[in-house]
Amino acid sequence: MQEANTSLYDLIVITGCTATGKTSLASEIATRLNGEIISADSRQVYKGMDIGTGKDRVDYSINGKIVPVHLIDIAEPGYEYNVFEYQQDFFRAFQQIRREKAQPIMCGGTGLYIEAALAKYRFLKVPENDSLRKQLQEFTTTELEEKLKSLRTVHNTTDITERNRIIRAIEIETYQKNHPNKRQLFPEFSSIIFATDYPRQLVRERITNRLKYRLANGMINEIQQLLKNGLKPSQLEFYGLEYKFITQYLTGDLTYDEMFTRLNTSIHQFAKRQMTWFRRMERKGYKIHWISGEVQQEEKIQLIIKQVQQKQEE
Repeated sequence: MQEANTSLYDLIVITGCTATGKTSLASEIATRLNGEIISADSRQVYKGMDIGTGKDRVDYSINGKIVPVHLIDIAEPGYEYNVFEYQQDFFRAFQQIRREKAQPIMCGGTGLYIEAALAKYRFLKVPENDSLRKQLQEFTTTELEEKLKSLRTVHNTTDITERNRIIRAIEIETYQKNHPNKRQLFPEFSSIIFATDYPRQLVRERITNRLKYRLANGMINEIQQLLKNGLKPSQLEFYGLEYKFITQYLTGDLTYDEMFTRLNTSIHQFAKRQMTWFRRMERKGYKIHWISGEVQQEEKIQLIIKQVQQKQEE
C-alpha cells in the first residue's frame, strides 16, 4: 500500500554488497513513498546484459505495480561507459524525478557511482592526452600501477587489471590535478544511506546459490548471444566477473568446472572489495545506516521509513 511521501531527504540510497537483497528492498520502499529508482550499477547500464549484471526485473514489480527505474539499458554493449557520464546521467534523472514530485531512491552496489552522485563537485570531462598516452605506453604494467598509486589511493582492483584502464586513470588524475579550479558545484541536496548486510559466510552461500541459479537459467546463453551479435571476447572480458569467465569457457580456454570455481571465487572477492569501499566511505564522513539482512523484509521497510521521516544530523 502506498503511503504519503513524508521523507525528509531528497535522496534515499540503498546499497550493500552483492547478493544482499538491495533491489527488492528499494522497490518496496519506492512503492511506499511514491519513489522511482536510480540504478547505481556500473554494468546494468548496458543493453542485453541482463542476467550477468543482475537486472532482476521481477524485483521491480510489487503487487502488480512496476516501479520506474532509471539508468539501466542506456548504453550499447561494447561501449566503455564511465563515471563522468554516470554523474551527469544521475543528476538529470534525479532532477526529473524531483520535478515529478516523486522520491528519488538510488539502488546499487557500485561505490564509485554512489560517491559520484553524492559528490559536491561535478566531475570534469577529461580530454585525451595523446602525448601523455604515448609516454605512458613505454611504462611496464607495474610502473603504471605505481604511478597511479602515486596520484591516488587505488581502492578497486578493477583500476589495475588492464593497461588501457590504468593509462586512462592516470590521464584523468593528471588532468584534474592540473585544473583544480574548473570543477563546478552541484546544487546542495540532502541524502541518507542505508546498506544491507549479512554475516560473511551467509553472503558467500547466497552468492554461490545465486550463481548456480543464473548459470542454470540462461546466463551462458546470454553471453553466447552477445558473442554472436559481434562483440569480441576481449570486449566482454572488459566487464569482468561473469562476462570474463563465461567468455573464457565459451572460447574453450576454461572447462565448465574451472569457470564455475574461478567465477565463484571472484564474486566472493568482489563482495569483500565492496565492503572495503563502504568502510572507506564511512572513514571519509559518509554516514551509512547498516541493516541486518536476516530481519524480515517488512521490518527493514519500516526501519527505513521511520529513519527518513525523522531527519537526523548527518
